Amino acid sequence: MLARAWVAGVAVLAGLAIPIAVATPAAAQTGTFAYVPNFTSQNVSVIDTATNTVTTTIPVGALPLDVAISPDGTRVYVTASSGVVVIDTATNTVITTIPVGSAPVGVVVTPDGTRVYVTNSISDDVSVIDTATNTVITTIPVGDAPGGVAVTPDGSRVYVTNSLSDDVSVIDTATNTVTTTIPVGDAPREVAVTPDGSRVYVTNSLSDDVSVIDTATNTVTTTIPVGDAPNGVAVTPDGTRVYVANSGSDDVSVIDTATNTVTTTIPVGDNPTEVAIGTVTTERTPTKLTLKAKKKDKDKDHPEGGDGLTLTAKLTAEGQPLEGKDITFTNAIPLCTETTNAQGKATCKVPGKQDKDTCYTATFAGDDTYLPSTVTLCKKRDDYKPDLSSVLPGQSDVRIPVLSSGKG
Repeated sequence: MLARAWVAGVAVLAGLAIPIAVATPAAAQTGTFAYVPNFTSQNVSVIDTATNTVTTTIPVGALPLDVAISPDGTRVYVTASSGVVVIDTATNTVITTIPVGSAPVGVVVTPDGTRVYVTNSISDDVSVIDTATNTVITTIPVGDAPGGVAVTPDGSRVYVTNSLSDDVSVIDTATNTVTTTIPVGDAPREVAVTPDGSRVYVTNSLSDDVSVIDTATNTVTTTIPVGDAPNGVAVTPDGTRVYVANSGSDDVSVIDTATNTVTTTIPVGDNPTEVAIGTVTTERTPTKLTLKAKKKDKDKDHPEGGDGLTLTAKLTAEGQPLEGKDITFTNAIPLCTETTNAQGKATCKVPGKQDKDTCYTATFAGDDTYLPSTVTLCKKRDDYKPDLSSVLPGQSDVRIPVLSSGKG
C-alpha cells in the first residue's frame, strides 16, 4: 500500500523555476526572473535570466516546494510547511504567509489573478486564497493525498490529482465545489490542461500510463502507456504534443495529441521528475541583399536576343556570402526562385522585351538563423536603378549598380 509520502516524494521539485516578466513600480527590478524554491535550504533563489546569476535569496521557512506567479508578475506564491508564502516581486521580500491545510503541495493562480488554489496532501483538501486580501476564503474537500493541480485557460475549472484515491477532483471555480470525481490510473501525480481547454492529461505513477480526460464530459477517453513511474507532464503551446517525465525509466515520452499515442521516447538523466515547455527566441543575424540586372546581348546570328534580362542577386551576412539560401525574384508576378551558390549568388533569367518602368524584386525570406531581406531594382528610361524605398529597415546602405548593356 502506498503511504502518505507525497511531500517526501516530490521534494525533488525544489528545482522548479518560473520565469516572469516583472512589473515596473518605482525603484523596482526590471527584466525577466526565475524563482526557484530550495527545499532543504528553506529559501527561494531569484535568478536574472539576462545574466543567469542569482540576484537575491529570499528566506521563506521550512520545506518550500511548489511555486506559481500571478499573471501580472507582481506576486509569487510558494508552498511551504508554514502555508503559502507570498513574495512581492518589486522588492523580493515576503509580505505575508497564509495558513492553509496540512502539508501544502501544489499551487496554481487563476488566469484573472484573483484566486490561488493550493492542494494540501495530508488534510485532503484544497485551500482557496483571495489574492486581494491574502486570506483563505474557503476550503474544498477532495480525494486522498491531493498533489497536482491545474486550471483551465478560461479559469472555470480546477483539476486536482489525488494520489491515494486514484482519481481527479474537478472544482467549479464559480461555486468552489467539487462537481465530479474522475477515476484514473494508480497514484496520479501531475496534471496538465491543453491550451484550448478541451483535454486534461494526468500521469499515473504506479500504473505507468497517462489518463486523457475530455473536459466536455469529464470522462477518461483513453489511457496511454508511457515509461516507468511517470510524474511531470507539460503540453506544448500549440497543443500538438505532450511531454511526460518518467522517473523510473529515465526517459521522456512524447505524445501526439491528434492520435494520443507515444511517437517517441527520449533518454534523459537519472530520475527525471518534472518537465516544462517554453519558447526560446534566438537572436538572428542581419542579412544584406543586392541585385543587378544585365540585358541580353544581341549578336548577328540572333538579332532578337536583346530582349531579356539576367537578374543576379547576392546575399551576405556580416560581409560573408550565404550559400544554399532561396532567393525569390518577382516583378509584380513570380518569376523564379533560385538557390545561392558558394559566392552567395542566385541568378534568374527573364525572357522577352521588358516594359518601361518595370521593377524587379529579390527577396530572402529569412530562417531560424538569419533575418529576411529584400531589394528592388527599377527600370527608368533605359537604365535600371535601385528603388531604396523598398529596402527593408536596416538595409538602406545597399548600393546597386546601374544596368550596363555593354559587354564586360
